[in-house]
Amino acid sequence: MKKTYILLIIICLFSCNSDDSKPVTPKYFKILSLGDSYTFGQAVCETCGYPEQLVDSLSLRFNAVDTFELQVIAQTGWNTRNLKDGIESENPSSDFDLVTLLIGVNNQFQNRPFSWFEEDFPELVNTATQLAKGEKANVIVITIPDYANTGFGQAFGGSEITEELINYNTFIENFCNLNNYSFIDAQDLIFEGLTNPELLAPDNLHPSEFAYSQLVTQLLPLAYEILLE
Repeated sequence: MKKTYILLIIICLFSCNSDDSKPVTPKYFKILSLGDSYTFGQAVCETCGYPEQLVDSLSLRFNAVDTFELQVIAQTGWNTRNLKDGIESENPSSDFDLVTLLIGVNNQFQNRPFSWFEEDFPELVNTATQLAKGEKANVIVITIPDYANTGFGQAFGGSEITEELINYNTFIENFCNLNNYSFIDAQDLIFEGLTNPELLAPDNLHPSEFAYSQLVTQLLPLAYEILLE
């Protein structure tokens, strides 16, 4: 019995000494989200918007020692020109590992000329690329959610909103395909708001925390892949 006990001690010591596991080196990721109220997280809590939920979800896929820095440049009511001004004012660094861009709904809502969007959107994607270490692969473009079937949307155009946003989103999709940018289709994110109130924030216009979680489900695999590179 004594010999067996000594042998177990020796085996344990050998296995401990032969452990070739290496300490995990902490990683630091910088994420930037550009946009309007859909990025700002209007009418939901400070941690309920999609950028914050995305960072939380990403952190669960990485090591506990890894850290994330999130910067959001977005305000409710911003159209493409407001966002351009906002980026210039904030003057962010150009070393982000991931940049998301969601913009355009206020161009439509404010009845701005579509030519504004045709001019501004490519410029904003180019700016996003510059901020993402100059790498297209680090940029994710998100199409514009259709708010037609919300209480607010029904009072401001209903089906006309859908028709106009289809034009915007078609432009976004075509631009991304022609220029090799990744995009996530969020047009239907809150499209069933009239029949599924769970998708809407208390203001009956913007996405709820739950709706944003569904957007994050779409974003997460691609965002994770980008950060692994």
